Amino acid sequence: QVQLVESGGGLVQAGGSLRLSCAASGRTFDRYAMGWFRQAPGKEGEFVGVVSWSGATTYYADSVKGRFTISRDNVKNTVYLQMNSLKPEDTAVYRCAAGRIGTTHTTYDYWGQGTQVTVSS
Repeated sequence: QVQLVESGGGLVQAGGSLRLSCAASGRTFDRYAMGWFRQAPGKEGEFVGVVSWSGATTYYADSVKGRFTISRDNVKNTVYLQMNSLKPEDTAVYRCAAGRIGTTHTTYDYWGQGTQVTVSS
């Protein structure tokens, strides 16, 4: 069992940066790939990116590639989403998830509650 809690969201101007954190409980954190998803009001959930259990492999959605970076610290049981050059269209609730490496919701077993990111123009 893994419990996930996101933090770091907030309001930022376009072009700014935020770093989200996802703290995991449980001793098996390093067995899971960790993904980030987001959902904007009135839109379907969207895959943002994923990092493998070791941190060696990352994969990003085209919409965030080159702007967002995922990393993890398996000692601290935490995964991070560094978001740079933010755009208003990045506004969404961001959720982290633990599971197998993949780009769809179905590959993840555990989910956090989410943190709101709002980017003003």
